[in-house]
Amino acid sequence: MFELSQLRCFVAVAEELHFGRAAGRLHLTQPPVSRQIQVLERVLDVALLNRTSRAVRLTPAGRRFLVEARRILRLADEAAATARRVAAGQAGSVTLGFTAAAAYRTLPDLVRAARARLPEAEILLKEMVSAAQAEALGAKGIDLGLMRPPLPPAADGSLRIARETLVAALPDDHPLAAGDAVAAAAVAAEPLIAYAPDEARYFHDLVADYFSGADLAPRAVQHLAQIHTILSLVRSGLGVALVPESAASLQVAGVTFRALVPAPRRPVELHLVWRRGNDNPLIPILVELAASMPELN
Repeated sequence: MFELSQLRCFVAVAEELHFGRAAGRLHLTQPPVSRQIQVLERVLDVALLNRTSRAVRLTPAGRRFLVEARRILRLADEAAATARRVAAGQAGSVTLGFTAAAAYRTLPDLVRAARARLPEAEILLKEMVSAAQAEALGAKGIDLGLMRPPLPPAADGSLRIARETLVAALPDDHPLAAGDAVAAAAVAAEPLIAYAPDEARYFHDLVADYFSGADLAPRAVQHLAQIHTILSLVRSGLGVALVPESAASLQVAGVTFRALVPAPRRPVELHLVWRRGNDNPLIPILVELAASMPELN
């Protein structure tokens, strides 16, 4: 099989139609250029050039081969440039898992910053609950995850990028929506749209911890996993809910958000998680971008 160096010599001679000028263009002397083309012709078993003491001309086969040689060299140069960009973290792809709630504010901010910093990189997004992200991280199905605590054993690298509080979500026409804040006891007296303990364990435990700390036991009328679904039921008047304050950015018509009194002891946290054994060069760049983002609190 021919080599790229032989193709480069042939293209230079074919374009210059002069061995001396081609050698100068390649920063070589003339004999090595002649030898490279002779080897190329032997490998192909075809004459590419007609040489006389006065001129160099391409044969019909040489004219056709010139087109293909240029294409092969262009592809080789592009492949080398792409490899260098990937190694430098300027190109390539990275798979990012995220929870639905992370898409309210944190995910758009991170993706916007990544696209500005890495215009050639491909960011593949997968919406997954935290438990599914933990499994995918260990199975190498995702490179990074935006997930809630507790962090999985496979996550030996993490960065907390958001910290906020729980607030009460109330129908606009609810009496409790009239004030600036609502008491925990008043919320506990209302039907509660709660979180499913299996699919939304983190939020389920946060809400349970808040009410148990106030020695209250609200009556749950529904158990759901997704915050946007919970807000739609709040809007319908089915009950009230506790949600992270960033949920207000959804701007659900008919729903009012109010601070809780007393304020929750435990914040709602979101972590960017990755495996240190993953050598994807885009990971440290995304971690750096995430570290520069302001927290939500």
